This record gives sequence, structure tokens and C-alpha cells, in this order.
Amino acid sequence: MSIHPRFASAILSGTKTVELRRRRVAVLPGAFLVLYASAPEMALVGTVRIATITTTEPDRLWGGVATRAGITRREYDQYAAGADAMSALFLDAPSRLPAPVPLTTLRRACPSFTVPQSYRYLNVEELKSIANADTAGAELLQRVIDSGSA
Repeated sequence: MSIHPRFASAILSGTKTVELRRRRVAVLPGAFLVLYASAPEMALVGTVRIATITTTEPDRLWGGVATRAGITRREYDQYAAGADAMSALFLDAPSRLPAPVPLTTLRRACPSFTVPQSYRYLNVEELKSIANADTAGAELLQRVIDSGSA
């Protein structure tokens, strides 16, 4: 999942436990997510699990996520403007990688790697290539295996 560094850091520190998306998310509760911090960091930075997902109208969602989303009401209103529905991904088990896996390493390991606009699936072959290219990537592969997601 691609996310602004401010929010990736807040998720990994445990202060942000809800990630908001303007569209329905095609993942199930229990899914294991790899966090990609966008520019200027541009690296895989950690992992988190989706505990539950709620999708509803923006006006109904705020009350249940206000203290957990890591944004102000003003930021929420700007982000939600024009959306018919919003998804709230309730997160748990955040874990920072021992070191970021930079985009240059990702592209060297997987020449076809593209940064997701929102999120994308990593297949087993991509994970193995990343693991072979970087020690933090090896840690990431082990976490995915341990989670049962591989």
C-alpha cells in the first residue's frame, strides 16, 4: 500500500490505527499489508495487518474514526469531498522493517516493479527477488511467510 511518509510513520508508531480510502478496497480483513512510503522517502518501510474494514458514506464515517485516523476534521472533509463512500481500514500489528527497502533496490530486484497509486499485490516471485537483493527485504519475505500470506 502506497502512503505518505507522515502517515506511514504514524501507522508504524501505533498512533494511526485507521487508514482511509476514497474507494472500496478489494482486500479482506486479516490481509497483511506492506507499507510503501511515497516521496520523498520512496521505500518499503514496514508491515501492518487489516483487522476490519468499514465502508459507508463520508458523513457517517468520521465519528467512528476521528481519533484514530491521524488527520484533522478539515483534512478529512477535503479528502472526502465528492466521495459517495469511504473505506476505513482498521489496522493492527504494525511493525517497522529493520531498514527501509528503497525504490532503487525494488527496481533493481524487480525491473517491472511499479509504485502503486493506492495499493497493489506483491507476488511470491517479487518478494523472493526483493529478499535476495536486500537484508530488510529478506525480513519482509519472512514476515509474509510467517503471516501465512505467501
